[in-house]
Amino acid sequence: MTNQPPSSYRTILRSSSIIGGSQAVNIAVGLAKMKAVAVLLGPAGVGLAGLYVSLIQTASSIAALGLGNVGTRQIAAAQASGGAIAVGRTRRALFWGTLALALIGAGLFALASGTIARLVLDDASRQVEVAWLSVGVALTVAAGSQAALLNGMRRVGDLARINVASGVLGAALGVLAVWLWGAQGVVGMVLVAPAVTFLLGHVYVARLGLPAGAPSRLAELAHEIRVMIMLGFAFMLSGLVTTLGHLAVRTLVQRELGTEALGHFQAAWAIGMTYLGFVLGAMGTDYYPRLTAAIGDPVTATRLVNEQTEVALLLCAPVLLAMLGLAPWVIRMLYTAEFGPAVDILRWQLLGDILKVMSWPLGFAILVTGAGKTFVFTESVGIGVFVLGVPLLMPLMGVEATGLAFLAMYIVYLPTVWWFGGRRIGFRWTRVVKRQALAVISAAVVVDLTARWSDLAGGVLGLVLATGMGLWALMRLSSKAGVGGALGRIGEFGERLKRWITTP
Repeated sequence: MTNQPPSSYRTILRSSSIIGGSQAVNIAVGLAKMKAVAVLLGPAGVGLAGLYVSLIQTASSIAALGLGNVGTRQIAAAQASGGAIAVGRTRRALFWGTLALALIGAGLFALASGTIARLVLDDASRQVEVAWLSVGVALTVAAGSQAALLNGMRRVGDLARINVASGVLGAALGVLAVWLWGAQGVVGMVLVAPAVTFLLGHVYVARLGLPAGAPSRLAELAHEIRVMIMLGFAFMLSGLVTTLGHLAVRTLVQRELGTEALGHFQAAWAIGMTYLGFVLGAMGTDYYPRLTAAIGDPVTATRLVNEQTEVALLLCAPVLLAMLGLAPWVIRMLYTAEFGPAVDILRWQLLGDILKVMSWPLGFAILVTGAGKTFVFTESVGIGVFVLGVPLLMPLMGVEATGLAFLAMYIVYLPTVWWFGGRRIGFRWTRVVKRQALAVISAAVVVDLTARWSDLAGGVLGLVLATGMGLWALMRLSSKAGVGGALGRIGEFGERLKRWITTP
């Protein structure tokens, strides 16, 4: 038994259950949406939709100037040290700064729509469609500011409600647009999601009431906005590097291999990003502000990083192992038989996801210390491996190169953030985390190799190991979180089993 207090595990699990529950609903809805779009539009339509979403994400990352990340950090810090007046001052700066940036970003994107259509889509006739995406840019910037405010104030429940409602409404309206207008409805489907998210975010932000304190004078407001932009600029650069990298890969795949190959890549990518959402979403919602408050105490910060890493591995492992074994059936179930090439891409990505889950808690350690240049460097190193790996491997592997390049990205990225993030808080992984990571990686490699030899054998082995890992996760987390009742007894059994195995 460890002498670490169980409260952090309990907090992590509580937040993961709330955000994870909302993400689970979104996963189910998103999978249904992907299936419908795949049936209605085929690989080419899925690829085009993914490219439009990537354009919005890239432009909104530039336009927001990092205010989403910095907003959460500043609100959490103000609430911890300055009280309601400080939070109110930061809220006003966040609102007016975001409003200006959203309008400027959307305007510039609309003006550049012709150039974007020619360079990215290689189709000048789509300029009007691209221009409409500027609306999504403005809404995404605004919604990011709302999420930053709610996140910084630890309104986990509100964020979960927004996630669920926006996921359900966005999917329903998006599929309706494609069903009614076919390929012409792709733009509408892409814009529905940020629109619904913004409207729901506005409702929950309004419930917080007006910011406390007297309205800020113009000079004070300008100073607050300038501070936030200066802090956020480095994080904007890191986000821009990442989104531009993803956009570059999509553009390269489309130009070299065609729109159908882009659809295969997008199919695998969407599955990987969807199932990880319930863990990484909780990490950004709860762990980020808690780590911000504790970053001044290296011992506490190190404990939080280790606990978050362990919980993330335990929660992801069962789903990851099952999907590794069942990848061919997962692709056919969620899409159609036309998406067969996505299977091998997905398998490589799932292996990379293990390292991604381990690297994210350390990435936040760099983020909360305000080390902007270091954060930009680590993100650039990772995405650089991805972008360079795809064209190097594509002549040998075709579109499957995107999956192997994704794995290579996190093979390089994990030790990079461990070095730079760990040095700032004197971080070391505990033996428990190291053993957990080794167990998950070993199981995943065995399942992957078996599945490449035989789909059936891989599927059976994946389910068996996923079940075993799920039971172990249940016992471990029940024990660490101090859960009572039946789950508590399961946790006690797990601890006795552990002592029996490790005792000579």
